Amino acid sequence: MASNGYKYIDPDLHVFEPGDLWQRYMEPAYRAHAPVGADFFPNDLCMKHDGHLIARYDEPPLLEELYDDMSETHDRVDRFQGYHERGFGPDVQLEAMNEEGIDVAVLYPTRGFYAVGKEYDDDRFAAAVARAYNNWLAEFCSADADRMFGSGLVHPQHVESAIEEVRRMKHELGFRSLYLRPNPVRGRNWNNPAYDPLWAECEKLALPIAFHEGWPCDLPVAGGERFDGRYEDLWLTEHVMCHPVEMMYAMVCMIAGGVLERFPGLQVAFLEANCSWVPYWLWRLDEHYEHRERHVKKALPKKPSEYFKAQCFVAVEADEEQGVWTATQIGDDNIVFSTDFPHEDSRFPNAVTTFLDLGFGEESCRKILWDNSARLYGFG
Repeated sequence: MASNGYKYIDPDLHVFEPGDLWQRYMEPAYRAHAPVGADFFPNDLCMKHDGHLIARYDEPPLLEELYDDMSETHDRVDRFQGYHERGFGPDVQLEAMNEEGIDVAVLYPTRGFYAVGKEYDDDRFAAAVARAYNNWLAEFCSADADRMFGSGLVHPQHVESAIEEVRRMKHELGFRSLYLRPNPVRGRNWNNPAYDPLWAECEKLALPIAFHEGWPCDLPVAGGERFDGRYEDLWLTEHVMCHPVEMMYAMVCMIAGGVLERFPGLQVAFLEANCSWVPYWLWRLDEHYEHRERHVKKALPKKPSEYFKAQCFVAVEADEEQGVWTATQIGDDNIVFSTDFPHEDSRFPNAVTTFLDLGFGEESCRKILWDNSARLYGFG
């Protein structure tokens, strides 16, 4: 299948999990306390655990209320209503892929973002939450194993359990990447040595790391200490910050924190946070490195931008007009593109044509739509 003359891998296509996934797929020992998703559409941002919302506040504004005054957004959500009524199963996913012109997709969560969006009291329970999602996703992808591939969950609060799960997702489930929220867990930044065994295993397995924020959550979030959910502008203030700023934090940890130097075979993607911040962020990292090179050269022998170009990928949005400029600053070898189906800000079913209208050249389009994602995920 060719979309507007290009083959296309969507590196971050989302599933819409059933609200009772964890009640059905968690091991019996944990099922009574399994997190549960909202059972109405489009309020996919709500999950509860033991009767409490997985968020930093008791009740976020409901999407249904938000959409009352946002006709454009409401129209976008209406496009997915029929899919929701049919259950958002594999047949729906494949139908949507055909409609958009997606040849291959690596599937990421929607409700799964929030299921791992809190620290649980029991490490074994946290690991079981991730296993349940991965078992469901493997079954989902089996409907067309040549076109749909999974990005698996772990809960990083217990590193040893996370390592066991990445081995399983690689060897038994055939997943193509490890999904992680960028938010810190147990007070640890991603360059904390506690995570080195996880990075070592991912490097050994050639399993790339994909950071992807999801809002709301019950973890520390960029801007969360200043915007506490009491005011109507929460949808703008906190949400506009958390996606790119959390990625900035994660990139600093992985590059300036020395993770990519210690694990030169590790590949890392920063997804659904725009890409236009990257040239500035790399410039600032390089500028600081040059001023402090004699202090950090031993631990970080290369400039931060060199690690990015060798090991990192970032996603451009369909309507991100600054994306073309970004490619002139950092090159087009590290940029991928996702439709963001079926979330309310997706341009589906015209995401690819909207992207092509940004003005990338033919060679750049080929790289961004296929080659870069193929390199990231190990497709031939």
